[in-house]
Amino acid sequence: MTTWTPASWRTKPVQQVPDYPDAAKLAAVEARLKSYPPLVFAGEARNLTAALAEVSEGKAFLLQGGDCAESFAEFHPDNIRDTFRVLLQMAVVLTFGGSMPVVKVGRIAGQFAKPRSAPTETVDGVELPSYRGDIVNGPDFTADARVPDPERLQQAYLQSAATLNLLRAFAQGGYADLHNVHRWNLGFIDKSPAGEKYKALADRISETLGFMEACGITPDSTPQLRTTDFYTSHEALLLGYEQAMTRVDSTSGDWYDTSAHMLWIGDRTRQLDGAHIEFARGIRNPIGLKCGPSLKADDLLRLIDALNPQNQPGRLTLIGRFGADHAAEHWPKLIRSVAREGRNVVWSCDPMHGNTIKSSSGYKTRPVDRILKEVQTFFAVHRAEGTHPGGVHFEMTGRDVTECIGGAINVTDADLSSRYDTACDPRLNASQVLELGFLIAESLKDRAGAPRFQAAE
Repeated sequence: MTTWTPASWRTKPVQQVPDYPDAAKLAAVEARLKSYPPLVFAGEARNLTAALAEVSEGKAFLLQGGDCAESFAEFHPDNIRDTFRVLLQMAVVLTFGGSMPVVKVGRIAGQFAKPRSAPTETVDGVELPSYRGDIVNGPDFTADARVPDPERLQQAYLQSAATLNLLRAFAQGGYADLHNVHRWNLGFIDKSPAGEKYKALADRISETLGFMEACGITPDSTPQLRTTDFYTSHEALLLGYEQAMTRVDSTSGDWYDTSAHMLWIGDRTRQLDGAHIEFARGIRNPIGLKCGPSLKADDLLRLIDALNPQNQPGRLTLIGRFGADHAAEHWPKLIRSVAREGRNVVWSCDPMHGNTIKSSSGYKTRPVDRILKEVQTFFAVHRAEGTHPGGVHFEMTGRDVTECIGGAINVTDADLSSRYDTACDPRLNASQVLELGFLIAESLKDRAGAPRFQAAE
């Protein structure tokens, strides 16, 4: 393959590129970002690769989740805390259910850009550029808001830096202490079926911690009880931004994209000869690759070889997004092909993007029962193939939104308008996330010694 540089992607065909009206201003902002401090460090990315290597061997489970697209308007410490808290809850459920470590990766601190199915949209006869996420343009349907503005790149960087600062404080400063397991429960899910099961689980954990303390095992002697590792990720869509954040690691001499610990390539930008694959093949961060229904097994093998030619465990995560009705058809073909060729990958399930529908009330939504069905199919196929179901990747929020219909709390079509806050795709709320967590835990419980969950009588 040709020699790689952080800018070599510019010689390749590129998809999903905003049409910036002022190229000189864009170049100036990218040059400014190049001089800014890294958001993450190479050593942290290497630690994540090592953790994902454990996932690829079936010794850990990947939990990846967060906003569909972060918002400038909704930037608030409470929103960051609530998203982090729900991911902690789900991780505890999965750790207890699967009796294995859970690798926690947020779609946060950089997930601002969104690919679009069309470059423009039309409302009441007016055609304007599509909204591509706050890092590019504004969501309001006005000509001024929809003009791509390079200054938004810097605002996204600054918000990512502040978000990471708070996340590190939560993860390492005591908030993630398992003794807080009861306090992580959000008020609006307290009385939901998932909330009741979570309280029962929290009681069991508290009893266990009490026994351990009596034996002298405390957070002071065992830091793992008090802190947690938490990583960030986003789709590497705006390659000019990603190039500006790519630096040489002084320890290894390798290139790392310091905008996030993990980057993924979307289903719309995974062309083998395209700019996004070219960029991703040269950075040493762990990489994700979205796999949709149009991806053929032979093409997947070529992509794997381009992104992970050394077949390094933990380097590449394949994230399937097929839809509940098609997952059983597509998963086996890809899994068998990859296993036959001996490629080391993490298999992850995105049960969100293939299950988007338009409700009768006109809202874009996702039925929870279809999300759950796709996850169940993912586990069933891996069980049949004798391979490891490595993780899940989903869009969620810690807020009490009504964007996905169904679930134990039964959000109806009529409920969607009450708290439909997303600027892009519908997200699971905290109760629905926990419901998904307990379902996955049940799928993992077949491992030796894994307990079943029961709510208190």
